[in-house]
Amino acid sequence: MEKAKVYFTKEITPESLVKIYQALGVELKGRVGVKISTGEPGGHNYLHPELIGELVRRLNGTIIECCTAYAGRRMDPKEHWKAIEEHGFKAMAPCDIMDEFGEMELPVKDGFHLDKDIVGEHLANYDSILVLSHFKGHAMGGFGGALKNISIGIGSTHGKTYIHTAGVTTEAAKLFDNLPPQDHFLESMADACKAVIAYKGAENMVYINVANRLSVDCDCDSHPAEPEMADLGIFASTDPVAVDQACYDAVVNAPDPGKAALIQRMNSRHGIHTVEAAARHGLGSRVYEIISLD
Repeated sequence: MEKAKVYFTKEITPESLVKIYQALGVELKGRVGVKISTGEPGGHNYLHPELIGELVRRLNGTIIECCTAYAGRRMDPKEHWKAIEEHGFKAMAPCDIMDEFGEMELPVKDGFHLDKDIVGEHLANYDSILVLSHFKGHAMGGFGGALKNISIGIGSTHGKTYIHTAGVTTEAAKLFDNLPPQDHFLESMADACKAVIAYKGAENMVYINVANRLSVDCDCDSHPAEPEMADLGIFASTDPVAVDQACYDAVVNAPDPGKAALIQRMNSRHGIHTVEAAARHGLGSRVYEIISLD
């Protein structure tokens, strides 16, 4: 099996972010959406405009997001817009809450649990996507990287609920009453990834994971735990499976003893199973080579 290429740099700067994107050798065409997490107000670990702004502007990109399925400020579009502005994204680049005015269904072919993925309708407006993710822990998924960013991240409120409940309900108020076995949730994220990639085309999507501020908690947490381990760097690939696997491996293999909390969070939720499931769907390879830019 040919190894997927994962580019890496320890340097986390606006310049290195541009450099690692250029190393991919892919030109994102047409109208470019840059999928990030805009971050729940109160938290501060999301990817800040000062870091990502230069790359977003070079791509003439639009920051794209969707509303959440939990009761926070980003569940309501009006409050979500305020958060986007408070966090500096609106001043940096055009922004789009893709499910603000509606949603659409994407078919899932041969899914583990889902027959459809429900996403913001404005996804149709973008020709290509830079999936720009903050790699960190997550209370439900174990960790969040590229795969979570294109499944839960691109899902509308109804879509996020559908993924979290492995296809049982789209009603956010019923989400926590219908949580499935953990692996079914993780496999449903892989199902949603399969739908988005099939819809956009694998050649029109690239993935950059910034492994900094490595909290055990997600950027959706308004009061995340402080990181216990040092930053690792930036990882980039045209393969979403490989880039997430590489980040997971980098945490596990880090010499930093502070990694213990994050490893416990990832493994206690069986987080690597999302990567396993996505690989089974043919979305990428868990076998990769690191190409250092340092």
